[in-house]
Amino acid sequence: MTLSFRSSREVWHRMQRLAARWLGDRRGVAAIEFAIIAPVMLVMLFGTTEFCAAIAIKRNVTNMARTVSDLTSQAAVVSDTDFANFFAASKGIMMPYDATPITMTVSLLYVDPSGKVLVEWSKGYNAPALALGVAPPVPTPAGLISRDSNNNILANQYLIYSHVTYAYKNPTLVMLKSTITLSDDAYTRPRQTICVFYPSAGTNICPTA
Repeated sequence: MTLSFRSSREVWHRMQRLAARWLGDRRGVAAIEFAIIAPVMLVMLFGTTEFCAAIAIKRNVTNMARTVSDLTSQAAVVSDTDFANFFAASKGIMMPYDATPITMTVSLLYVDPSGKVLVEWSKGYNAPALALGVAPPVPTPAGLISRDSNNNILANQYLIYSHVTYAYKNPTLVMLKSTITLSDDAYTRPRQTICVFYPSAGTNICPTA
């Protein structure tokens, strides 16, 4: 019995020493820590890349909307060739990002005496033009409608309105799991004339009132 008890104690002590030595062995700790941290770091890296690219593209979308509206407002008469050039110049702002997902529309808006805003003509790039004679899909800011000292709406008010969208989808798909649409709008007033005439629209007669 005593011998058996002593053998059991020796086995127990041996197991304790083995466990202590195993717990004290730090070899491979760095590899284990790296294996735990690496996925988190990779997600943060690709996620940051995705969001930074989205922010840069959103800024470009804003600049494109302003550019196509501004170029159109500088003309007295525009043609399809002019619009092709305006869209090409605006699309170049997106470099070095892919320009394929871009859509653009530029329209002439008329403010009638009651304050209603209607589409006089519209031209689209990779998107249908806005319907004529109806309100644009985005409400026009009230601050862009000029009034006299009696708060009456001034006659012959026109605005050049542009809308740009970009379907952004990062190939890594770490944080952004699906396509998001980045968009912006811009307004400018015609510079050379009361309104910008687009003969190809057919029904546009400037000024309306």
